[in-house]
Amino acid sequence: MDRLPARTAHGYVVVSTVANATITAVDTRVATGTPGVLGVYTPFNPLPILPQGAMGPAWAPLRDKEVAFHGQPVGFVVAESFELAREAAGTIRFDYAERTPAHSLEDNLSRAQAPRSVSGEPAVVTILADGVPTIDRALESSEVTVSATYRTAAQNHAAMEPHSAVAVWENDRMTVHSSTQGPSFLAGDIAAALGLQASQVRAVSPYIGGAFGGKFYTYAQTRLAAAAARELGRPVKVALTREQVFTATAGRPETRQTVALGARRDGTLTAVKHHSWSSASPGSTTVEAAAHTTSRRWYASPNIEVGAKYVPLNVPEATIMRAPGEAPGSFALESAMDELAVKLGMDPVELRVRNHADTEPGSGRPWSSKHLLECYRTGAERFGWNGRDRTPGGTADGDWYVGTGMATASFPAYRFQATMKVRFRADGTADVSGSTVDLGTGMWTVLSVVGAQALGIPVQRIRPDLGDSRLSAAGFVGGSSGTSTVSGAILVAAENAKKALIDLAVRDARSPFQGMDPGQVRYENGRLTASGRGEDFGALLAAVGRDGVEAEGSSGPGAETQNYAFASFGAQFCEVRVNRWTSQIRVSRLLSVMDAGTVVNPKTARSQILGGMVWGVSAALHEGLRADGAGRWGNGSLADYLIPVNADIPEVEVHFLDHPDTLHNPLGARGVGEIGTVGTAAAVANAVHHATGRRIRELPITLDKLLD
Repeated sequence: MDRLPARTAHGYVVVSTVANATITAVDTRVATGTPGVLGVYTPFNPLPILPQGAMGPAWAPLRDKEVAFHGQPVGFVVAESFELAREAAGTIRFDYAERTPAHSLEDNLSRAQAPRSVSGEPAVVTILADGVPTIDRALESSEVTVSATYRTAAQNHAAMEPHSAVAVWENDRMTVHSSTQGPSFLAGDIAAALGLQASQVRAVSPYIGGAFGGKFYTYAQTRLAAAAARELGRPVKVALTREQVFTATAGRPETRQTVALGARRDGTLTAVKHHSWSSASPGSTTVEAAAHTTSRRWYASPNIEVGAKYVPLNVPEATIMRAPGEAPGSFALESAMDELAVKLGMDPVELRVRNHADTEPGSGRPWSSKHLLECYRTGAERFGWNGRDRTPGGTADGDWYVGTGMATASFPAYRFQATMKVRFRADGTADVSGSTVDLGTGMWTVLSVVGAQALGIPVQRIRPDLGDSRLSAAGFVGGSSGTSTVSGAILVAAENAKKALIDLAVRDARSPFQGMDPGQVRYENGRLTASGRGEDFGALLAAVGRDGVEAEGSSGPGAETQNYAFASFGAQFCEVRVNRWTSQIRVSRLLSVMDAGTVVNPKTARSQILGGMVWGVSAALHEGLRADGAGRWGNGSLADYLIPVNADIPEVEVHFLDHPDTLHNPLGARGVGEIGTVGTAAAVANAVHHATGRRIRELPITLDKLLD
């Protein structure tokens, strides 16, 4: 954090060096005796932090002597400087009663447990046609079947901005500056953890240097900073080191998925069975809903079964990460669809067209708007798909095998309750504000563009404000819901502000509209007009001696959520080149065709899809955390955690269909933040198979998997 109030003290988090143990003793004598050290806290001397958050029970750092994973926060030092706090932290000695850690998902499947629910549904969902007793019987009676196991690696968000916080306790009120996807939620978390009233806590986060789920929850450094600031009566700043970010926060869990598809010889699906197991930290019931978010709703099939279980391991926490569920789930499902296409001798695009779900599988609800078939058709044309040689390994360019692959993409279209405020100002500008945030996805621009459209004035006259829990309660940003959530509230707030402006104009004696019927006064493009008179709102406010007039507006999902199914759709196409001698894989072309409703800002929307596709390439070829025998991440730092660089990504083409979905929200926009990731890894893997004839079912696809 760049904010540094006067007298700021600095905190340093101490993390465990073992993965499964009980802390039996701690020696802090050297640390507490070091000049300039203001406080040393451990499970034997914890800060007063309650195990509560805004949404219920939450882990309270340093309140437990049990160590569940390597790198768990177990101590905290506050000193006059960061360097001094770090030095003192290094002198603390912990004694552990160690236990053998469980870190292998495959070796611990017998410990798997089913959560109470997954995405609001049972852990196992089975949909069967009349007369079909089980999903296995449906598969047995299918004319063609494919069945395989797919694996995806654990991942970390690896944001450029490390997790940090600056907490200030003043006049019995707490102000926390910290990157968060929901300032109101962060304020609620801190209030609950410190036993404060919600009105006593303010959270500020105008800019975020990387989130995508990684900064949705409140982690140890923020709770510790706030508790220490109150305890010491001084501002406290805490920033996790790069290595600590990989353990003291949370990431995407590892998955093991089994997919079985049954079909007729014409390619029509008759049965889909998809079960997933994902890693979870001890005590956590979080699952990666890989099957529920994909196979449950993507393709028309009379028989579908999806299931999810979590496997307790001594690994860091799991959380939401860009396209949680859909990202790893699409790799398994779309790889299996490609395998089915190969077995049938059918074009992969044609197979998906034949199994297009005209309504939501299971519920039968119509889609609010769906143009997936157009995505397939447009993508195939733009990519030159129909000219490909279907034979795996049949195309070469010198020393490089060339292959192409494709996959479906889909992500739910969410919209949450939000309140925004619009304020007309006497200087001729208008404020559009709310406690939403900008994850780097362009929310500052969204507020300006939507506000300008709603008020009929140039975007330069809009002054957006966000990222502060004291602004109108606009909820959080996640699930690609930001634009659709706030846009409806802005439109309502704008209409309410216009009414307030007209009401002021007809009541104030200094107004040229004083005494008129409000119904006769019209607002158009920043001006009030009636009976031949016209006045810009800024001039009107100046004339009546007012700085401004404002109104809030609220919007959220309504009855339409019961009548329709909402989602965005797309098609991913990829070309790869694989060196015949070294098995080096180079992605040479990428195309994404998206049906995401109204595109509010083409430039930032393209950037989001492009960024998501980079994430997909990263998952396919680069990214994955590896635990060693001691349960420690062997590559848990930016120096060792492999992610793509510019040279790994070719020119990327993104094409939007731009069909408004006004059943979803008045603006007709759906989210684009996460769907770009969905299906990309599968398209890469399918292209690798087409290039080499080798089917790789485990991500990332490293050279050894092609060389063995």
